Amino acid sequence: MTRKTPDQLRSARWFAPDDLRSFGHRSRILQMGYAPAEWEGKPLIAVINTWSDINPCHAHLRHRAEDVKRGVLQAGGLPIELPAISVSESFVKPTTMLYRNMLAMETEELIRSHPVDGVVLLGGCDKSTPGLLMGATSAGLPTIYLPAGPMLRGNWKGKILGSGSDAWKFWDERRAGNISNQEWNDIEAGIARSYGTCMTMGTAATMMAIAEAIGLCLPGASSIPAADSNHIRMSSECGRRIVEMVWEDLTPAKIQTRKAFENAIAVAMAMGCSTNAIIHLIAMARRAGQDISLDDFETASRKVPVIANIRPSGDRYLMEDFFYAGGLPALMSRIRQHLHLDQITVTGRTVAENIAHAQVHNEDVIRTVENPIYAEGALAVLKGNLAPDGCVIKPSACDPRFLKHSGPALVFDDYPSMKKAVDDENLDVTPDHVLILRNAGPLGGPGMPEWGMLPIPKKLVKQGVRDMVRISDARMSGTSYGACILHVAPESYIGGPLALVRNGDIISLDVDKRTITLDVPEAELAKRRAEWKQPEPRYERGYGWMFSRHIRQADQGCDFDFLETGFGAPVREPDIF
Repeated sequence: MTRKTPDQLRSARWFAPDDLRSFGHRSRILQMGYAPAEWEGKPLIAVINTWSDINPCHAHLRHRAEDVKRGVLQAGGLPIELPAISVSESFVKPTTMLYRNMLAMETEELIRSHPVDGVVLLGGCDKSTPGLLMGATSAGLPTIYLPAGPMLRGNWKGKILGSGSDAWKFWDERRAGNISNQEWNDIEAGIARSYGTCMTMGTAATMMAIAEAIGLCLPGASSIPAADSNHIRMSSECGRRIVEMVWEDLTPAKIQTRKAFENAIAVAMAMGCSTNAIIHLIAMARRAGQDISLDDFETASRKVPVIANIRPSGDRYLMEDFFYAGGLPALMSRIRQHLHLDQITVTGRTVAENIAHAQVHNEDVIRTVENPIYAEGALAVLKGNLAPDGCVIKPSACDPRFLKHSGPALVFDDYPSMKKAVDDENLDVTPDHVLILRNAGPLGGPGMPEWGMLPIPKKLVKQGVRDMVRISDARMSGTSYGACILHVAPESYIGGPLALVRNGDIISLDVDKRTITLDVPEAELAKRRAEWKQPEPRYERGYGWMFSRHIRQADQGCDFDFLETGFGAPVREPDIF
């Protein structure tokens, strides 16, 4: 492998020339207290950090950035920390999905505009992983991803609690009158006991694993609990490794092949991934110039079983257990027949080399393909006249009786009216009804909020009902579960077929056949289509206005059209005059 020389470093454009502009750059870095020996002929490494005071998932990343810097210095580089928007899933409203692309834009421009040669990305909370990686992919410099890692298990009265999944579960029990206010408060205090991301197989755990499966993380990095000292050591190793990646010129373009994304899809299916994986992976792949689509997920779903016994698809374990059982390398070793083992990773080695010595330490946490949690993949893509461009269900985490179902629609045009109705104990609804929430997609939400796990009507909850078919153009949390059909495309806000459904219409789904059908004659649908009126615009100025004019639909990854690789010529390096 040909290695770069110091004069070939990108940062040398800023510091090496004998001219007035470089005099300014050198004098200003001297102003910050750096001696020439600290930067001359050395890679400058951007440490892009999504820490903030109001992101509990990233509360430790202020310290991990220092660990990364230590590693960079040990390897002979100079670290430069650059802050980026935190996209805190718990607190940002209406949804962090509204700002994923903003983080991607910020990351790309931070990298391009500064005198850096390589990048370490610090993220983990749901949208931070795809946002950071999309931006870094477009920027094109050597990049390594440092995942924040999952929090420790929750605990209540000696019972293990899982993020999100148990919140939904016990909320229904409270609505049914089965637990007291004090018990609810105790659960609230025990469900999130440390910094780090959700420790169920939610979107955060899914996307961190996907980053590793693509080859953009150190082996095993995505599974390490945030509070484990292994996480500190992994962080400093990221710093050391990125310096070598700069000298090797190992860029995302050399790692993110189509086969690398196919590996990621296979791993996602085996892990019992979040439904959000589809949107983010499509967007990430298209940034890398790879035309991944819903069809690729459908192909993998038919071949790769769920073997990670992690909630909500699994029945018992959490990400901490997954780490102790061997982590992602162990899982990948179990599905090696579904992987492209020759793909290069940030280690400079292949997938095969990275997992060669992986072992499974708990056969119930990481199953074999012969003894899976679910015989097919975690997700299924359904199509039909209700969703011509597709929609998504997570069959591994829903009541099997709803995998083939027909029932009358109960339609809601907005979340407040839905919420009011489901709390009405006189609501005319049965367990066979199909609840529909529309105008919650990329444009309608706006930002496609995680509203898709519609609450079971209180009347039914008190009867013991805990699942029913629900359909929306929204998303749902990866920690959610149930017979929820999501990402209906095209969305109702722009006149997709979901906008034409009326109360009482029969909707039929067959997951095995991958179909979803609105059982209404085409002539009637044409009449309704002619009568339909588009809702009022969500924004008339600002970022939201721009978002509304450039966001793609769910089946296309919800990136901005002008950010996709195929939109125009690559952006050149900045002029320095």
